Amino acid sequence: MSVQNLIIYKLNSLYQILEELSLDLNLRITFADSKNSLNDKVKHLDSYLIISNKNYLDIESQFILENTPINIFKLVEKINVEFLKLEFNSKSELKINNYTFNLNSREMISKNANLKLTEKEINTIIYLSKSEKQVTVDELQEKVWSYQSDIETHTVETHIYRLRKKILNIFNDNEFIISKKNGYQIK
Repeated sequence: MSVQNLIIYKLNSLYQILEELSLDLNLRITFADSKNSLNDKVKHLDSYLIISNKNYLDIESQFILENTPINIFKLVEKINVEFLKLEFNSKSELKINNYTFNLNSREMISKNANLKLTEKEINTIIYLSKSEKQVTVDELQEKVWSYQSDIETHTVETHIYRLRKKILNIFNDNEFIISKKNGYQIK
């Protein structure tokens, strides 16, 4: 498991306490006392949580410590819950080309238009987007539908035809999933 980054913003006494416990907590704890130092710290981090004692509208991934004093075990529990929320939210959205996919609500989003998708459609799009080359119908049958490749079926072709039609109707995009001679591809 990777070490999680916790930034204490303008709470020096809390930083002192948590810094002593950082090895036991499996947290990389840093302190920022100004907006500039905070910006310097977060620009080098992919994932982080910032603890402060008030809500700053221009700060993301923020946990506000309002009720003090607090039991240290309750604080650590709340910090862990916040990290879990961040991880869940970061894995729930996927960006492919000009579209955002909300995996929880199974929606494809672009500007002002949303398209509801089925779980199979989402899985197909994700699988196609991860492939650098075209994906054959047999591969999609095996990996997305869990069918054996020797079974004669047009399930994949039918689903992709309908999916492409839905995308064309909502987003006017006929180039998102490209039909190739031996399969499909998302570029």
